[in-house]
Amino acid sequence: MTEAEKTLIRDSFAKVAANPQAVAAMFYGRLFTIAPEVRSLFKGDMNAQGRKLMAMIGTAVRNLDDLGAVVPAVRDLGQRHIAYGTRPEHYPVVGEALLWTLEQGLGADFTPATKAAWTTCYTTLATVMQEGAGQA
Repeated sequence: MTEAEKTLIRDSFAKVAANPQAVAAMFYGRLFTIAPEVRSLFKGDMNAQGRKLMAMIGTAVRNLDDLGAVVPAVRDLGQRHIAYGTRPEHYPVVGEALLWTLEQGLGADFTPATKAAWTTCYTTLATVMQEGAGQA
């Protein structure tokens, strides 16, 4: 990832992270709209789930200069998601929901370059999660 991409991700996340509960609710609302079959995978408190989502994204954003530092945790997350029923075809729809949420939250600040940076970041992390799932 380039320095410019990292800057776009950090700056855009700072804007949407100002209201993490609303962002998480928007994300899950979109996810369940485009992939209603995944709703049954979420059995717990969705507010707590939203906090976990935002915390994980925040951790990744804070570690953009050394993603290797979060690879073990992301790999473990992929392994845990197998037990929840996550399948490979879920990863693209999660990415789609993430990008949509960022677009809604950022408005005009969600530029093509910002979208490309987030796509690169998500694809990298999703690949690591899927590798972890494959090791489960």
